[in-house]
Amino acid sequence: MFVDTAKVIIEAGKGGNGAVSFRHEIYVDKGGPDGGDGGKGGDVIFEATDNLNTLIDFRFKPELKAKPGHKGSKQNQRGKSGESITVLVPVGTLVRRDGIVIADLTKHGERHVIAKGGDGGFGNAHFKSSVRQTPRIAELGEDGEAFNAELELKLLADLGLVGFPNAGKSTFLSVVSNARPEIADYAFTTLTPNLGVATIDSDNLLIADIPGLIEGASEGKGLGDAFLRHVERTAVLLHLIDVYSNDIARDYKTIRQELAGYSETLTERPEVIALTKIEGLDEDIVAMQLDTLRAVAPNTPIFAISSAAHTGLKDLLRKLRDEIQETRKKVEVPAEDEDDELPIITLSAGEKETAWVVTYDEEEKVYIVKGDKIEKFARRTNFDGFENVNRLRDIMKKLGISHDLSRKGAVGDSVIRIGTSEFTLLEQ
Repeated sequence: MFVDTAKVIIEAGKGGNGAVSFRHEIYVDKGGPDGGDGGKGGDVIFEATDNLNTLIDFRFKPELKAKPGHKGSKQNQRGKSGESITVLVPVGTLVRRDGIVIADLTKHGERHVIAKGGDGGFGNAHFKSSVRQTPRIAELGEDGEAFNAELELKLLADLGLVGFPNAGKSTFLSVVSNARPEIADYAFTTLTPNLGVATIDSDNLLIADIPGLIEGASEGKGLGDAFLRHVERTAVLLHLIDVYSNDIARDYKTIRQELAGYSETLTERPEVIALTKIEGLDEDIVAMQLDTLRAVAPNTPIFAISSAAHTGLKDLLRKLRDEIQETRKKVEVPAEDEDDELPIITLSAGEKETAWVVTYDEEEKVYIVKGDKIEKFARRTNFDGFENVNRLRDIMKKLGISHDLSRKGAVGDSVIRIGTSEFTLLEQ
């Protein structure tokens, strides 16, 4: 069974909590703080492999979870980090989060951290200072990233075979490569994409045989556009057309329309046409069909071949190799900056991290503080202990948040919300 899309639940590990602990040694009445930090949560990592060509495994195991970090312990012992998980996916897999591509794995062995584990919280040994000899403060571990992701497999090949059902694509692939697709004399023999490697003059070409298209395929008819995604990444398209077609020009135009209906960029892809199944057919008929194709595709290389009789295959493969190599050489040249463009002023990475904003919700009567750094501190604060909350208040004062809150009308018992946590501006 071939599966080229899947939905998965991804959850990186939570960081371990920091520990509150004090040394207990003989002859030492008041030992100092020795609570260790929590361990980092495990990551979820995707690795591309050539040994897979389907996403079917994710249909049966849609939840991908890494292990949480361990909590810190006494004697400054840091908690053990949570074990990361490495998930193998086929080369050509796209990973989307909320519709946005976050990873595109296009090479064997390529790895991406899809979800990062949460940081461990600091233990109370971290907070010892000259004025804080016995801190009872420890941070919570942060949650790891968790979200639903969509996986999509787009085969990576040098050459994509397109054409109507029973146009001879699978036969061509079986003759010129090591692939063994199912072949029969009826439409829709190929129900899944097949990959094969053809060798010509010591050069290898990776070929993808796409299931036959019909009119309306780009709108999901027949086998539909579910397979058109697999020609999006090919360097060159080989359009195979049955020489016995009653209207060869219409057949060609129909497939081109379906490619355009799916993506305009497909019609811009370099194309070669092959008229198939010419074995035993009168040369005049073959010449007539070739002339008809040249009339509708005057700038496209056209070949007449017989996969069964091995006629014209070497010349066709050499042309395809040349087209593929030429296409691979082309690189996008970045546009030169316009002299009259206005400069874009933005915050630096450090400024973005420490930036914050305070708003007041009239309906809920609560002051809302937003900002990457302060929200991170709030997530790591254990609100069950007043010392922990007072530390968060100290951080707000150092960052200037408390001053801004007072300027906007907040008083001691005003409710402050950071993330999902609420507390008063001053200890009550």
